Amino acid sequence: MSDDAQAAKELVETLKDGERGYTTAAERLADGEHPEWAATLRRHAEQRAGFRREIVEMGHAYDDDVDASGSATSALHRGWIALKDAVTGDDAGSVLGAAVTGENHAVTEYEKALEQDLSDGFRAVVSRQHAAVVAARDEVEALRTTG
Repeated sequence: MSDDAQAAKELVETLKDGERGYTTAAERLADGEHPEWAATLRRHAEQRAGFRREIVEMGHAYDDDVDASGSATSALHRGWIALKDAVTGDDAGSVLGAAVTGENHAVTEYEKALEQDLSDGFRAVVSRQHAAVVAARDEVEALRTTG
C-alpha cells in the first residue's frame, strides 16, 4: 500500500471521528447558554465531512479505497472518545474540553501523515487540511477559555 493510501485511510478514520464528535458536541450545546458555540461546532463537523470526501475522492482517482471500514488501526482512532466519557450532562466547559482533546488527536494524525513520503498533490491537501484543523482546535480552545 502506498504512503498516500495508508495516510489517507488513517485520516479518513480521524475525520469520521471528528465529524461525529463535533456533531455530538453541538447537540449537547444547542440548548445551552451559548447556542452560537453549537453553530461553530456544527460548522467544524461539516468541514470534517468535506475533508473526508476530498480525501476519499483523491483515493478513488488512484483506484484506492481509502474509505473501507474495518482496518485494524481504525479501532485506535479514539481521539474523540473523551467526549462520550466526559459528557454526561451539558456542561459547556466539559464539552469544549473534550472537543479540544479530539482535535489534538486529529492534529497529531495529520502531523504523522506529513512525516510520510506523500505525493506532492496529496501533501498539499494534507498540509492545507492540517492548517484548518489546527485553526479549528485553537478556535474551540478559545471558546472554552472565554466561556
